[in-house]
Amino acid sequence: MSKLLGLLCFLLLSQGLGGLVHYFWDWFEVWTLVHRIGFLDGYEVFASVVLLVLGVLVGGVAERFEG
Repeated sequence: MSKLLGLLCFLLLSQGLGGLVHYFWDWFEVWTLVHRIGFLDGYEVFASVVLLVLGVLVGGVAERFEG
């Protein structure tokens, strides 16, 4: 279970960070998903920050299951 949560944590963190980098510096256009979802137009920064926070929370839960 902790490995699955660790993978989910990595995906959430990478998508959140990649979304912020894509929004501010126009990099990582290929593998970020936030800018591709139509109903998030105008809310890319908010959605990326939410993904980062969720990634941190899931990482904390994964650490709790590990012990």
